[in-house]
Amino acid sequence: MNRYYLVAIPAIITIVALSYILYPHQNQDNAKVTLQSLKQNGSPILGNPDAPITIVEWGDYQCTYCHAFHETSKDSLIKEYIDTGKANFVFRDFPLNGPDSVLAAEASYCADDQNKYWSYHDELYKNWAGEKTGWVNRNSLDKFATTLGLDLRQFDKCLGDKKYEQKVLDNQQFGEKIGINATPSFLIFDSKKVKQITGNQPFSVFQQVLDTF
Repeated sequence: MNRYYLVAIPAIITIVALSYILYPHQNQDNAKVTLQSLKQNGSPILGNPDAPITIVEWGDYQCTYCHAFHETSKDSLIKEYIDTGKANFVFRDFPLNGPDSVLAAEASYCADDQNKYWSYHDELYKNWAGEKTGWVNRNSLDKFATTLGLDLRQFDKCLGDKKYEQKVLDNQQFGEKIGINATPSFLIFDSKKVKQITGNQPFSVFQQVLDTF
């Protein structure tokens, strides 16, 4: 949503995340932010799970600039870094645009139940039609599921049961906890450092950051 660029570690990530990542505390009563927790609970990992670098996108399926990233930089990022094994990629939900964005995110995980998460993720952005314009609804989500050959009865039951609603809301809450406040936002990290990019940036910006690892 917000289109600006920042390559930095937000203060909360510096103080909280890296302190737990690099210097684990023994107090189990405190919620810990670790490299693992940064990529847990989101999408299936795209690429080699053992790649040395992880890219986590925090996004919203209705977000204008998330859609723009999907249409511009993402393919180059996958070709140059994900497919080559240099990095892997995780999507985590940050539904700033309200209930329809939550519903779209739920649908992506219902598709994941049939091993079609990334196909459905791409189908949502392929059919993007603006922010809060009503294009995300049960009929359109069923249409996307049918296009991908999903079992519609299973898919609809998953959505009707709100099986993944809490997962989506938990993703947003966790993002807020570590300082995410705009979409798309990207955390790029290895075992030693974390960097952030905010907004739909040219591939060259991602390349510049990734090549510092």
